[in-house]
Amino acid sequence: MSNQPVVLITGGARGIGRACADALAKDHHLIIGGRDEDVVRAACAQLPSAEPFVANLSDEDSTAAAVERLGATRLDGLVHSAGVSGGWTTPDSNRQKWRDMLEINVIAVSELTRLMLPALAAADGTVVMINSGAGLLATGRGGHYPASKFALTALTDVLRAELRPEGIRVCSVHPGRVDTDMQREMQAAQNKPYDPLHHLRPESVAIAVRTALTASPEATYETISIRPGPAATNREGGWV
Repeated sequence: MSNQPVVLITGGARGIGRACADALAKDHHLIIGGRDEDVVRAACAQLPSAEPFVANLSDEDSTAAAVERLGATRLDGLVHSAGVSGGWTTPDSNRQKWRDMLEINVIAVSELTRLMLPALAAADGTVVMINSGAGLLATGRGGHYPASKFALTALTDVLRAELRPEGIRVCSVHPGRVDTDMQREMQAAQNKPYDPLHHLRPESVAIAVRTALTASPEATYETISIRPGPAATNREGGWV
């Protein structure tokens, strides 16, 4: 294992997770999580110091096997960026839709955190949850996604209190809409027009994640809320 701080990023090959990897790459050893081994290994090859963590986080055995293969004895940071979106009106909903949403957005987060606790405690590590504005205010169609994010907010609050005596810090990052493939797919499913300039860049979220992970020892960033600012809407061209 590297002498640099070690951070595991789930969903680290794309979107916000990949932006977090790029923001940390210069001075961290990264463990890039994802389900597709080829995609994960390709992402690792583009980073200065990285290794793969290939697992289906919704599957208990797959997750446990990946943790065992990793064999991490210390972990300075665990960034939960993997997640799913979606919403269905109550007439279109069913139990399986609820199970799928909660499994990856809540249960998998709790389970991976549990499995990594010894390594996190050994490093006085930090857990960062990539949540959502929907984890603070429920909007949109159907309750599936905001319910999962509200549950993640509650889990984060409980973990923060539980793990503080172990020297582990826990931070919840709540971005507004971010220009990612997931956001494009979600708005397309709702037949909404899409303008990337009205969204946060993944890199802006990554700045908040890096801030939480590199806080001075006596400080904890508990909750960070990020929303698009004037620069997201006041220009005809690209980002500044």
